[in-house]
Amino acid sequence: MLIEVNPENPQARLINKVVEILRKGGVIAYPTDTYYGIGCDIMNKKAIQKIYLLKQRDKKQPFSFVCSNLKNISNYAKVSNYAYKTMRRLLPGPYTFILEGSKLVPKIMLTNRKMAGIRVPNHPIPLSLVEGLGNPIISTSASTPEGEIFYDASLIHDFFGSRIDAVIDGGPVPGGPSSVISLQHDAPEVIREGLGDVSIFE
Repeated sequence: MLIEVNPENPQARLINKVVEILRKGGVIAYPTDTYYGIGCDIMNKKAIQKIYLLKQRDKKQPFSFVCSNLKNISNYAKVSNYAYKTMRRLLPGPYTFILEGSKLVPKIMLTNRKMAGIRVPNHPIPLSLVEGLGNPIISTSASTPEGEIFYDASLIHDFFGSRIDAVIDGGPVPGGPSSVISLQHDAPEVIREGLGDVSIFE
């Protein structure tokens, strides 16, 4: 199902329709401020396993997930004052922050060291989905198992077909990766430089 949603002012009726799909354990594709993402409710283990199959990804590599704002992040991760101030300067934006996950995060979403990758994209569609659902959603790029990335919703729809329950067409996306910053022990480490400016960490 391909659903056209206004990227600047998402229609509540359409967002609710996609939220219902997520609630029932559905897998969706959606636009972000980096790539199109593939996601599901992080509280639905079966749906997460579906995404591992779609991406043919090793279970030892957890996906990152989208929260709706800083307050929402503090439910799912241990946020120190330093981490809070850093994220407040940069979010929403094209960053993934690596933080220690809280007890609310399913084990499948954490690394062996209990770390989680968390995003608050600067894009109204994923943020309204998380707010509507009440849980974070997985964020992994919409790509083939070989790593070829799709920049267009209709191509995602054609490639995955019925393996994805809904594809949100929110128009073009910037098409670059997020910058990944570990804030473990308040010692920032740039893991990957992407669209987000990392000069404050140098």
